[in-house]
Amino acid sequence: MTYHSIMAYFDTRAEAETARQALLADGIDASAISLLPEQETTYRRADTDTAYDYRRDEGGFWSSMGKFLLPDEDRSVYAEGMSRGGVTMAIDVAEADYDRVSTIVERYGSVDLDAREAEWRNTGWTGYTADSLTTEDTVSGLAGDGTARLADRDEDVIPIVEERLQVGKRVVQGGRVRVRAYVREVPVEVPVELREDHVTIERRPVDRAVEANNAALFQDKTIEAVEHREEAVIAREARVVEEISIRQKADVRQETIHDTVRRTKVEVEDERSRVEGVDPDRLRDETTRER
Repeated sequence: MTYHSIMAYFDTRAEAETARQALLADGIDASAISLLPEQETTYRRADTDTAYDYRRDEGGFWSSMGKFLLPDEDRSVYAEGMSRGGVTMAIDVAEADYDRVSTIVERYGSVDLDAREAEWRNTGWTGYTADSLTTEDTVSGLAGDGTARLADRDEDVIPIVEERLQVGKRVVQGGRVRVRAYVREVPVEVPVELREDHVTIERRPVDRAVEANNAALFQDKTIEAVEHREEAVIAREARVVEEISIRQKADVRQETIHDTVRRTKVEVEDERSRVEGVDPDRLRDETTRER
């Protein structure tokens, strides 16, 4: 996973603390947030119109910015701001969180440092120059021309820094397939034959003789006929007529990540003659291989 450092400057520690609490509430880990200076300091330059004295650096602001690998010009601007009572916040965030974190620090009062630098220069601040550092006042022994010298020590060390790209994975949502089943009523027509019985009464005129001794003809008689008819009876039967299946298939693909990392390059200039068995060209080659 690729990480980036976000640098933000606040005029007051209270504003920086408010922004820090907002980042913590948004899920940013506390170990990823640094405030410089780390503690409240009583040092604040009284005359803010004069150039910041890097040779003294009473608050340690210049040296405290060293671990962030900033160019000296940017480092000097942040150090100048801290000498005026401001606070610098550094946040290490994953690339996916970069925009969200930047929005939060801007919302809680981070200063446009380019505009602020212009204001300071208009009031007399001259900014960083390499010859502002002297041998006796710096820890690393930088001379007035910016060249490192050994002072009262047998060796000095230049750290060779190299960033390594860490590639992680996260799940992102792609296209979505949704199948929704619902019930609706639709009209249907089914033909059916229905039977009906009808009773009819017909009177026919006749003229025939009554048989002798047929007394039954003079008795009461009742005949009943009942009509019947068929009517449709509806019943429903549910049957499965089709199935829809949803399957999720995982494919694996190879992707090459292209990004940049920073590393320290070393150039050795040895103007000594070959004495005491020291070969400057061989030394230069070994230094290159060690990188």
